[in-house]
Amino acid sequence: MAKMVILDRDGVINQDSDSYIKSPEEWIAIPGSIEAICRLKKAGYLVTIATNQAGISRGLFSEQKLQQIHQQLEHKLAMRGTRIDGIFYCPHGPSDNCNCRKPKPGLLFQIATEFDINLGETPFVGDSMRDIQAAEMAGALPVLVRTGNGEEVMRSYPEAKKLLVYDDLAHFVRDRLRSR
Repeated sequence: MAKMVILDRDGVINQDSDSYIKSPEEWIAIPGSIEAICRLKKAGYLVTIATNQAGISRGLFSEQKLQQIHQQLEHKLAMRGTRIDGIFYCPHGPSDNCNCRKPKPGLLFQIATEFDINLGETPFVGDSMRDIQAAEMAGALPVLVRTGNGEEVMRSYPEAKKLLVYDDLAHFVRDRLRSR
């Protein structure tokens, strides 16, 4: 069975924004994140993304614009000779009550089904309680990074202190690859 790491996007791979990332120009990689993904891929991991994108349902950007944003990420990885194995996103808003919007685990179940992976052995790296809750509900291994909303999660949720917490994606990958 393949080994995989699932990543949230905004706040883990790229800088987050309260007003959403609405264009490729607004997409700015967090220092070290692209290199961290490259290291995972070189070590034989599948790398996928599970991301809420409610800006679509709110009319802030289109699915076509979202694809352009993801092409920006893919381009940065391709320049380093690698790629993301899959990008899974929820275009719905919080009131749509869909199963794919985190904290519900639908996106993680979609990934597990498509790639035939065991979520119980799969880290899901996020920066919000929604990410952590989705990981827990899916039976994946929740990992919190301090980038994005991670510091706020650490201050606001005492239960976050019992999680695996890393400064950023690069530090998580460094420790993950050391332990294998």
